[in-house]
Amino acid sequence: MGSRLSEAMSPYLRAHASNPVDWYPWGEAAFEAARQRDVPVLISIGYATCHWCHVMARESFSDPAVAALLNDGFVAIKVDREEHPDVDASYLAAASAFTRELGWPLTVFASPDGHAFYAGTYFPPREIRGVPSFTNVLAAVSTAWRERRAELDATAAAVGEALAAASAVRTDGVLPGRPELEGAIASLAAQEDRVHGGFGGAPKFPVASVLEFLAVAGGAGRALAERTVRLMGASPLHDPVEGGFFRYATRADWTEPHYERMLTDNALLLRVSTELGRARPTDEHTGSIADGVARFLIDRLQLASGGFASAQDSESVIDGERSEGGYYRQDAEGRALLAPPPLDEKVLTGWNGLAIGALARHGFVRGDDRSVEAARRAADVLLATHVRSDGSLVRASLDGRASTAVATLEDTGMFAGGLLELAFVTGESGYAGAARALIDAAMAASGASGASGASDGEADAVLPFAAPAGGDPVLRARGLELPDDPAEGAAPSGLTACADAAWRLYLLGAGDAYLAAAERAMAAVAGIALERPIAFGGALALMARLAAPIVQLVTVVPEQGEREGGAEAGEHPLLAATRAHEASVVVIVDERQAREFADAGFTLFAERTARNGAAAAYRCEAFVCALPVEDPSMLGALGPRE
Repeated sequence: MGSRLSEAMSPYLRAHASNPVDWYPWGEAAFEAARQRDVPVLISIGYATCHWCHVMARESFSDPAVAALLNDGFVAIKVDREEHPDVDASYLAAASAFTRELGWPLTVFASPDGHAFYAGTYFPPREIRGVPSFTNVLAAVSTAWRERRAELDATAAAVGEALAAASAVRTDGVLPGRPELEGAIASLAAQEDRVHGGFGGAPKFPVASVLEFLAVAGGAGRALAERTVRLMGASPLHDPVEGGFFRYATRADWTEPHYERMLTDNALLLRVSTELGRARPTDEHTGSIADGVARFLIDRLQLASGGFASAQDSESVIDGERSEGGYYRQDAEGRALLAPPPLDEKVLTGWNGLAIGALARHGFVRGDDRSVEAARRAADVLLATHVRSDGSLVRASLDGRASTAVATLEDTGMFAGGLLELAFVTGESGYAGAARALIDAAMAASGASGASGASDGEADAVLPFAAPAGGDPVLRARGLELPDDPAEGAAPSGLTACADAAWRLYLLGAGDAYLAAAERAMAAVAGIALERPIAFGGALALMARLAAPIVQLVTVVPEQGEREGGAEAGEHPLLAATRAHEASVVVIVDERQAREFADAGFTLFAERTARNGAAAAYRCEAFVCALPVEDPSMLGALGPRE
């Protein structure tokens, strides 16, 4: 059994290849088998570093008796949620009709046409505190399938109708101004745990995107973000030895973490801590947190190929037994004697984009060339291996082997955003051009206009971005795909990521169409984001940027002049001041690079030169630029956001 998974790209699926369960990978073959056998489908969704996925695998999927029940009465499908996020999102939405305790492993029962009629998460081998055993669930579902099929069909139809109605996105919303954003900040402040930091009780997540919104919003929001990052950095959620943050804590005081360390969380927390420290270079507490996260990303998650692994497991083998968190509870000396927890070495395009952008920005602000080089290595390998000859993206790869899963909107937006940050930091226009091509493809797929300003006339009726691949074909064939989902979990949605990249392209002078697309995307989700700010941090962060004055700062150095690096001792004061400035976009280029940006259609760089053989800074407000200056005191402040 399990031979279908042995050659899977996903490490999660490979880990289940030796189960006695006759697993299918996600695809048409599984649903066709269920139709021919006239049995329900079990869809088990998880990921390689998920602790409770490991537990259920050991307790149930490795048990021959449980496997016999599954093989006799079901077609079982194993799905890596990171490889197929659209599949996960669709069934997670369906599961919400049956349980309020959403998470992974996600256990979904569906008809052969893929429509869910029952769902849960982790089911134990024996009933515990009212949670039925997995074998009892299997027996009950089998009985209902044989004896009450009409009821199950009606339930599945009702869930599908409810999801279709709930997933409709308004496209006629209004972007919030400063008063509305202040209301969102106040709502978050009311949920703050003033003793331990963070929001709400247990379990408690770092909600990095929410912290980014608070950081960029300024004022009371920034102070709230600073408190939270400081308290989290001093808590058990933060690894003081290797520098990363764990996924979440089971207690309100951040104790008893779930020890997996995710690429998404750490890339976003690096982005936040760097943002908080940018205008305060002497704040070594926030700076040291950022430095530690960057070190973790490079030393632990970056692979020899240059790409970043998806996560590091919570479990390792100590004295011959599996231990959850045992490695992480050791000090540096103790860890040196142990094998570290394994990595999920799957390279995800979107998640790598987050890491590329965060490391590039950190390197720029903190003067850390190693971070910039790590970001460049990852970007170059993804451009070479995850962008096909037709411009389409690969969703995931492992050891150079591409997944068959379709790329999603988050892959487009997050990768484009990372490339743009790298372009800002290195001054290399090619990265910005690659990002523009990705966003143009997403706009074209939606019917919205791109750089040319052309449109098919239908753009006003749709969101301005769509995944060029059109979504998962198995979901689409069954009418199960969701529209470009605006909801945000641990990371910004694909819609937000694309809108943020489009806004940054506009700042570089790529054209007004990009600003219009960003504004329309955020207006579509503004209402729900303001109602539920804890769930829409990424969108609110972009809305805060859109509401702030546009300030663009380009500093040009002579060719062969000081280009990369950071605010080390002896750096030209104008360059150091440029790095610390909180403008909407900050770029340092030499004269050749400025010409290359301008020639590539980024008009912000047109006619930007050094002066008299020395660095010169151009400060612009919405493309209206002051005369170049050489004195850092004349750069000016950002404005009302400070």
